[in-house]
Amino acid sequence: MKPDIHPEYFPVVFVDGDHEFITRSTVKSGKTRDIDGVTHYVIDVAISSATHPFWTGTQRILDQAGRVERFNRKYGRK
Repeated sequence: MKPDIHPEYFPVVFVDGDHEFITRSTVKSGKTRDIDGVTHYVIDVAISSATHPFWTGTQRILDQAGRVERFNRKYGRK
């Protein structure tokens, strides 16, 4: 591999409310937190796999105004 072409990775903790994910990333922030003797950059996120409706199983699919039925009538098998 070519030297000096890869980005630098930093220890970070992504925080989503009460949920924290410790990993490495190329992003940094002004806030830091010491975890097990290692200084991690703190990245606040609005939504993560711990709170996203798709991953938590709370996602709802709404059929607005019979769109599925209209599609089936127009393009469905006859």
